[in-house]
Amino acid sequence: MAGRYYDEWRIGDRMTHDIRRTVTETDNLLFSTMTHNPQPLHLDAEAAKASEFGQILVNGTFTFALMVGLSVGDTTLGTLVANLGYDKLVMPKPVFIGDTMRADSEVTDLKESRSRPEAGIVTFTHRLYNQRDEIVCQCLRMALLKKRPA
Repeated sequence: MAGRYYDEWRIGDRMTHDIRRTVTETDNLLFSTMTHNPQPLHLDAEAAKASEFGQILVNGTFTFALMVGLSVGDTTLGTLVANLGYDKLVMPKPVFIGDTMRADSEVTDLKESRSRPEAGIVTFTHRLYNQRDEIVCQCLRMALLKKRPA
């Protein structure tokens, strides 16, 4: 199992996630249509070309989901009870088709669960970078994780 149990984390733990991903036109098209998002900036090359971006802009919810997905293997795989929420989501730079994404994470808070003595809450700061090392997405993720079995 790749993920860590609640009691194996410490505030300040940092990790760079090894998996990288180049965003494709198919990723953006499928995600936008699966989520019923008809935004021309994501789907219409001519409309996107006329925008301030000059090209198709990758769907922001795909960008967010990719960031979280890239982190799962190193953080919560096999130890997650539930994701409790996401906070302070920002996307300071746009993502374009062909950009290559990488992510890192840091533990920013630990809290015992009041209702589940066999679990605790880990708050991660996740960051997603493009190939120019610009942060394109960042958020806090609160995850309820199992404690190590006795």
